[in-house]
Amino acid sequence: MISMDSALIFVVVIAAVIFIGSYAKILREYERGVIFRLGRNARALLNPGGTGNGPGLVLLAPFIDRMVKVSMQTVALDVAPQDVITRDNVSLKVSAVIYFRVIDPVKAVIAVQDYLYATSQIAQTTLRSVLGQVELDDLLSARDKINQQLQRIIDEHTEPWGIKVANVEVKQIDLPQDMQRAMAKQAEAERERRAKVINAEGEFQASAKLGEAAEVLTRFPVAVQLRYLQTMREIASERNTTTFFPLPMDLLGLFQTIRGKDGGETK
Repeated sequence: MISMDSALIFVVVIAAVIFIGSYAKILREYERGVIFRLGRNARALLNPGGTGNGPGLVLLAPFIDRMVKVSMQTVALDVAPQDVITRDNVSLKVSAVIYFRVIDPVKAVIAVQDYLYATSQIAQTTLRSVLGQVELDDLLSARDKINQQLQRIIDEHTEPWGIKVANVEVKQIDLPQDMQRAMAKQAEAERERRAKVINAEGEFQASAKLGEAAEVLTRFPVAVQLRYLQTMREIASERNTTTFFPLPMDLLGLFQTIRGKDGGETK
């Protein structure tokens, strides 16, 4: 039979183990911890090779140490749709996504109260500010340049917090219905203009080729006869019910000569 003293000792030992275990923390590979000792920053558990220990088992001093865990993973943060008025006075809604991660856990805990909320707010204000300085056409055509500008500005603001902004992407642009109809009409007019230009260029090239062909036929009359025979062959093969009587090319030349003489005498 177990005595009362043994039972008391057993209970005390279990309580001590639980108490000590509550101050033993385990950090995952992607986590770092900032330890505060009596309210002051004691040490930071940074990535291996830094000043301090890497992830794993961390023992804290009871009643003295307090640890704040910080994730070092890349965070994909959605920026809520923002009402933006562009430089050419077009009202639209723009949403974006920002990719960032913590590179300095101490600054992320001490320099800012909530780095996730702070990064989200600075991204929203920067999005409205930057897009308000560009025109709608630039926003639609030069999105990569705008993304780089947003990334640079947001990264400058979050650097004192130990945050590195890797990328910013404008995700969606919601245009008003009247603006969508106007852009559709503009695109249709542009397509019609291109079609007319292409048609005009084709007519110009065709007329140039016909002029070259006329010069060749003028210099080589035999080519006219060959073309005449080829035309008759095509008519005979395609229209079997058509009857035609070919005339000698010399006879046509005689008619042209007589007509030229009559015109000369009239003058």
